[in-house]
Amino acid sequence: MDRALLADFLRARREALQPEDVGLPRGQRRRTGGLRREEVAALAGMSADYYSRIEQQRGPAPSERMLVALAQALRLDESERDHLFVLGGIPAPRRVLRDDYIGPTMLRIVAGLSDVPAIVLSRLGEALLQTRPAVALLGDYTQYSGLSRYLVYRWFTGDRQVRGLYPVEDHPIRGRVFAAEIRDAYTADPTGRAGEIVAALLEVSSEFANIWRLHEVGVTHHHDLKRYLHPELGNWSCTPRCCWIRSSITRSWCSQPCPVPRATASFGF
Repeated sequence: MDRALLADFLRARREALQPEDVGLPRGQRRRTGGLRREEVAALAGMSADYYSRIEQQRGPAPSERMLVALAQALRLDESERDHLFVLGGIPAPRRVLRDDYIGPTMLRIVAGLSDVPAIVLSRLGEALLQTRPAVALLGDYTQYSGLSRYLVYRWFTGDRQVRGLYPVEDHPIRGRVFAAEIRDAYTADPTGRAGEIVAALLEVSSEFANIWRLHEVGVTHHHDLKRYLHPELGNWSCTPRCCWIRSSITRSWCSQPCPVPRATASFGF
């Protein structure tokens, strides 16, 4: 435990937080721009004397329960919470990634791409959001349920919609990309949903099993020229533009496969 750094960090976060941020009235006699020590203590469910001693580098080391309460009271994000735990000399709680969450930054990005094909995918390859042009061009990727929600599962189980989007000669690289992406998620959490997807594919797809045995990582096709097949547009190529958003609760990316052929005007883009 580093008492000096812990005290400095708590003081800095307290002074940066405004009363309005936590639902407290500012009042007319407030001399400080941030929260008072007793306000933080009340929000954390501890005595003002106990909290004051922490900021004054006195008293016993705070317990894990106290650090959790302080993190909540000071509205710390998960990175700040982890830092607080390190300063308090306690291992930070394990983070749990969500696979169905679209953060506000990504939502703003997609809102600005409403007139072009764009799709938001989770770290497992589940389509979380598509623009209308993307649905018209690629099909509705959000309509599936069960394991079929994941592109990697549909690819290796022979889904005609996703496999038919690419020329047959490009299928080997696409399969390697999908396998490498699910391996990344599997390595991070082998007992979670990624593990379920991998186990299911190893049972039903010899193609997946053969690629999986290669242990390939970092295989990517996101920044290379892609060739697409479309039942009405025919063959066309483009270099997608991808935006990755990585946070403590989710990892998502937005792929904008454009420019698209002029014939797409007939699809109401």
